[in-house]
Amino acid sequence: MNETRSTSKSLAKGWRMRKKTRVFIGHFIAHIVLIMGSIVFFFPFFWLLTSSLKLERQMFLYPPKLIPNPIVWNNYVRMVTYLPFFSFLRNTVYVTVLCVIGSVLSSSLVAYPFARLRWSGRNVLFIVLLSTMMLPPQVTLIPQYLIFKYLGWLDTLKPLWVWSFFGVPFYIFLLRQFYMTIPYELEDAAKIDGCSYFGIYWRILLPLIKPALATVAIFSFMGAWNNFIGPLVYINSVNKMTLALGLNLFRNQFGGEWALLMAAATSMTLPVVILFFFCQRYFIQGITLTGLKG
Repeated sequence: MNETRSTSKSLAKGWRMRKKTRVFIGHFIAHIVLIMGSIVFFFPFFWLLTSSLKLERQMFLYPPKLIPNPIVWNNYVRMVTYLPFFSFLRNTVYVTVLCVIGSVLSSSLVAYPFARLRWSGRNVLFIVLLSTMMLPPQVTLIPQYLIFKYLGWLDTLKPLWVWSFFGVPFYIFLLRQFYMTIPYELEDAAKIDGCSYFGIYWRILLPLIKPALATVAIFSFMGAWNNFIGPLVYINSVNKMTLALGLNLFRNQFGGEWALLMAAATSMTLPVVILFFFCQRYFIQGITLTGLKG
């Protein structure tokens, strides 16, 4: 009997050791694949950053020189000198902040009745809202241009941010999905305490959907910061250009100055990378809880 028990324990111990070994090997392989994938995706940004610190004659060396020697910080100084960079940056920050505020407030407010209130025609209007997401922006570009021309907003920054205060279909859909995960008991308790519909939205629901709001804010920030078509269509004056359009202007005027062009591109890309680095937890949480996986 004792020998049978000892044999069973030995077999169980060996099975557990083999299982731990398989799990360890699986995790090790997964980490190696993820590290290699991270290197592949990070390399273009690394090349952009190092190229912005090289001498002009080092840009097209073969074999390529990954680490600049010497490090030329003066490329950034020359880039700011040749280009009204701070004017472009001020315009971009102004448009981006307003787009983020407008998208978060308007989309969360529109998504609230679609998710929490019962009214006639709600599903039909929501389908109409979703159908607008299927229209490519090129289809609505000319009508929007004519509207802004009639309002006298051409060559101003208003066409770049006013639309965000009227709701964005994708953000409305995302927030509606998040609203629907909140228990109705919280809303019922607030109604018993005499809270209005707007009070429920402002005091109860908004604090509970912070991950989704952070996701909307990040999406809106990246869209407004990198927007090129909008400024290209509506902006004519150099002092009203954003970074995306100003970088294109810089490329046309100083196309041969590759080090300066890389410095300008790095200055535009770095804020987006930093933002995502610090907010990736909220971004991933918001995407996961709203069911937008894949």
